[in-house]
Amino acid sequence: MRKTPDAIDRHVGARIRLRRNMLGVSQEKLAEGLGLTFQQVQKYEKGTNRVGASRLQHIAAILDTPITYFFEEGPDPVVSGVEVDCDSPTLLLASKDCLALARAFAAIEDKVVQQKVLSLVRALSSGQTDAVDLGNQVQVSV
Repeated sequence: MRKTPDAIDRHVGARIRLRRNMLGVSQEKLAEGLGLTFQQVQKYEKGTNRVGASRLQHIAAILDTPITYFFEEGPDPVVSGVEVDCDSPTLLLASKDCLALARAFAAIEDKVVQQKVLSLVRALSSGQTDAVDLGNQVQVSV
């Protein structure tokens, strides 16, 4: 019987991926520093395999972050025998595309432009049909 990944294991893995991507470190480079295969790093990042305490300490050293970083914004521990899984921005930002979007958005200095971009993304994500694709430009009436 295959056990599903634990919420905390998935969270720690997502934080490893997030930090690695923030630093621009490949799975291969992290694996090399740990003396592992990149496939093992993938399993850690997916939460499929648990990361032992000493291995997590080594990962923290390679990624130049305190070990507590991997548990920040994490799910609550098991409460009354029921695992509590919370939505965390960490899981969202663990995606390369989402992290790139967040970085690009943060780089926009004009607050008015930021608000327009936010309105555009909200309109597109809610399926509003008044978003018009103009090739390289997208216009939304808000």
